[in-house]
Amino acid sequence: MPNDSTANAQNVSGSTKGYRRILLKLSGEALAGSEGDSKFGIDAQTLNGVCKEIAAVIESGTQVAIVVGGGNFFRGISASESGIERATADYIGMLATVMNALAVQQGLKQIGVEARVQSAIPISPVSEPYVRLRALKHLNNGRVVIFAAGTGNPYFTTDTAASLRAAEMNADVLVKATNVDGVYDSDPAKNPQAKRYDSVTYDEVLQKRLGVMDATAIALCRDNNMAMKVLSINEEGALTRMSQGEDIGTTITST
Repeated sequence: MPNDSTANAQNVSGSTKGYRRILLKLSGEALAGSEGDSKFGIDAQTLNGVCKEIAAVIESGTQVAIVVGGGNFFRGISASESGIERATADYIGMLATVMNALAVQQGLKQIGVEARVQSAIPISPVSEPYVRLRALKHLNNGRVVIFAAGTGNPYFTTDTAASLRAAEMNADVLVKATNVDGVYDSDPAKNPQAKRYDSVTYDEVLQKRLGVMDATAIALCRDNNMAMKVLSINEEGALTRMSQGEDIGTTITST
């Protein structure tokens, strides 16, 4: 469902009005600590820091839904390249996202934030099944909703799941929290002269192959007029300031 374009335009322009509801795309690597891809599992200190950032957003009055990845445990695409059938590899990756979702839920609980995990693959002892109206009710009651297991289908990434859930939850903006402070024209870790974009369109992301998300996720956001913010999860307070309307990171819009 397309969002209210007027409200989105006001928020994306940097107005202090802030956002009513955000969908946070959190990578598995963001929970693994500073070593990122080279580190396996969940770093307790990093998890605690991420949860505190989310708690601050909730305290500021913004509703938060989360889609979490599983790359710190397993990557379906990489595993399929090593010989595992792609569909099976993707299902294993979905289960990895459930582990991360439960960890985030527990981390939030420890600091007094109520959260629910909804899995696209039914795992009744540890999570709720994904039900859109129930998720919306949780958000309206001040709970964080953590979506696990991607879309529940192989061949679709958690980036695509984030775009889909953002549209289904009528989020004002999709926030991709990464280890860098925005979208660059090349890898800033390899190129000190890399240029950061303040704003860019989805068509430019696709044409310039900027690698923000996969093409399916980008097209879904573009076609549903879903604004996106890309910012650093490692910058303390950045997520809260963004949710309150401060112009942080890179803004991606349909036009």
